[in-house]
Amino acid sequence: MLNFAIAQGIIVLIGILVYSLFFHKKREVLLPLPPGPKGLPILGNIRDVPAPGQPEFEYWLTLKEKYGLISSVTVLGHTQIFIHDQEAITELLEKSSLKTASRPQMNFLNLSGYGRWLSVMPYNSQHRFFRKMIHQQLGTKLLSTQYIDIQDVESKRFLLRALMDPTHLFRHAQTEGASIILKLTYGYSSELYKPDPLVELIQEVLRNASLVVVPFSWAVDLLPVISYLPEWFPGTGYRRIARKWRALLDASADIPYDFTKEQMRQGSYQSSYTSKLISFFKRDGREIDEKTVEAIKWTASIMFAAGAETTVSTIVSFFLGMVLNPDVQQKAQEEIDRVIGSDRLPEASDEENLPFVRGVVMEALRTFPVAPMGFVHEAAEDIVFRGYRIPKGAYIRPCMWWYFHDPKTYADPSRYDPGRYLAPRSEPEPMEAFGYGRRVCPGRFVAQGTLFLTISRTLAVFTMSKAVQNGKPVDFEPKHAEGGLDHPQEFPYSIVPRSEKHAELIRRVEVDRPWEGSSVGAIQGNALFDKYKASCDAGIDNYRA
Repeated sequence: MLNFAIAQGIIVLIGILVYSLFFHKKREVLLPLPPGPKGLPILGNIRDVPAPGQPEFEYWLTLKEKYGLISSVTVLGHTQIFIHDQEAITELLEKSSLKTASRPQMNFLNLSGYGRWLSVMPYNSQHRFFRKMIHQQLGTKLLSTQYIDIQDVESKRFLLRALMDPTHLFRHAQTEGASIILKLTYGYSSELYKPDPLVELIQEVLRNASLVVVPFSWAVDLLPVISYLPEWFPGTGYRRIARKWRALLDASADIPYDFTKEQMRQGSYQSSYTSKLISFFKRDGREIDEKTVEAIKWTASIMFAAGAETTVSTIVSFFLGMVLNPDVQQKAQEEIDRVIGSDRLPEASDEENLPFVRGVVMEALRTFPVAPMGFVHEAAEDIVFRGYRIPKGAYIRPCMWWYFHDPKTYADPSRYDPGRYLAPRSEPEPMEAFGYGRRVCPGRFVAQGTLFLTISRTLAVFTMSKAVQNGKPVDFEPKHAEGGLDHPQEFPYSIVPRSEKHAELIRRVEVDRPWEGSSVGAIQGNALFDKYKASCDAGIDNYRA
């Protein structure tokens, strides 16, 4: 009798459980997606996507105006959720980060090799291993201070390049960003004045990356079935592009890694992220397994990509801000003159005494965010959020441009106003530019250090203004870059030293820190580099072939 009662109880419990699960699932299915434009049968919102060349953030901003702070589109069954609300972004990506920390694995992303970068990996054991490796080397403010000497020298050399050749300011910013990260990551010294082949290779990889990370911009991401079609079939040209871009990416990771390893073998290396990890894993005469070699190689690669892109884009944003806002430039220079004087350049230790200059750095981050649509997050499970359904696998798009231009948070957001971060206003610094939660950039402290030194020193010795033609300032409209990563496109400008005394201060680096020569000769004799160059000249898609 007791056994029968127990059996009855179990049956009832199972029935309740099944009913609850069914009812809960039914209730979730009945919940709507966030609002958005009405789509076509099967195809969905295939007509409701940005036109080629149109900045994504500008297009998706129109959804906010029509449908509110949370909206969505679905194309061929793929749903994107757009968040134009600070609280909602924080709630989803910070407080619910276990459900939203992953990245979507887009077909073209993986075909072109970029899926090996930490910033676009799914949230899994490999991601955690890679992230731990970087964090142990530079993931805290204290650890980042070990690289101050590199940042100090290269920021001074940037000033020297700008003084000697003021017409190529944007290229000098790229060279500085690349030089810092290459030295920090591989112990590699780039060319001082001439184009550096390794820098040029990695910059091409970054340009390609900006086009790879835009969701649904490649047909194979919308229609995976075309990956089974023969290569001669129309619509499969993406394969050749993917092979070529993968080869460039492979070369950009292999060549500097091999350079560091060879320098270590010869005993002539400079301490770097890569050399420290190789030494650590080879301690006690051990051999490094292939998994660890790949981890070192690809964490170093993403450090270069993320570090160079963030710093260069923000420094160019700073140039734009100063050209368009001479009053801000003057006020920042007055603070430097009052606190530092004109006999030396600002140092990292001066940052806390230069709050307005720090505000200039923050405005450069805020007004022209490097990733205006953030980086895509993927829902790891079905999520019920504010009465809407976010289905498992949906792409969550934090609209960072709006986040940083929301008048509820930033008064008069279109104005370049470093004073907004100072008391009594104390508006929040735009640190979300470095990511959220479990995906926050582990190299952000190094990037912030580079930005402060470069921007404060440029303000200390140069005056930037609009270019003058026929005696009149040249007006222009700032333009955005194409792709998922943004920076101001080149614009007319003038940059001159504030005085001859300031010019002499810049030239002092040639005496205080003479250039040690470049590492180009070492990689040009490298078999991998020679094979890569030969494959480029021959039009071969894979230099490893």
